[in-house]
Amino acid sequence: MSNRVPPGAAGALSLEFPQSLAVYEDYAAAQRTVDHLSDAEFPVENCMIVGTDLKQVERVTGRLTYPKVAAAGAISGAWLGLFLGLIFSFFVEQSLGAILLSTVLLGVAFSVVWAVLGYAATGGRRDFSSVSSVVATRYEVLVEHKHAARARELLADLPGALPNPFA
Repeated sequence: MSNRVPPGAAGALSLEFPQSLAVYEDYAAAQRTVDHLSDAEFPVENCMIVGTDLKQVERVTGRLTYPKVAAAGAISGAWLGLFLGLIFSFFVEQSLGAILLSTVLLGVAFSVVWAVLGYAATGGRRDFSSVSSVVATRYEVLVEHKHAARARELLADLPGALPNPFA
């Protein structure tokens, strides 16, 4: 697997000789810095906000049980069945109610079976549901080298702006 940036995207996601302007612990502060520069009519197209020190955060949302898995499968299957039933209704001359009822019931049955089988296959190794995200712990504002001095001057006017600890 390649970690290369697709052609065309490299130009949009890079600066020529970038310099660090400031480092923040939250995105809102970095965004506020760029907004302050924009309000001062600074050419902000010469700036980047880079999230660094990435970490994965997983929030456990609940315990999984066979009834919960089956219920989630039923809901998912009902939506799938409804969607397929509406599509089928364009191509057949049966009553809409009969088509929708049959496709929803088949969708529920199919989805419940697969959800329960999938859950059983885990062997109890993951009996919880969760939501995960990759987040940055620091946000660095970078600026093109030819605009760095002006950006630093403008940043000095921003109350609570953090200086670059690497300067």
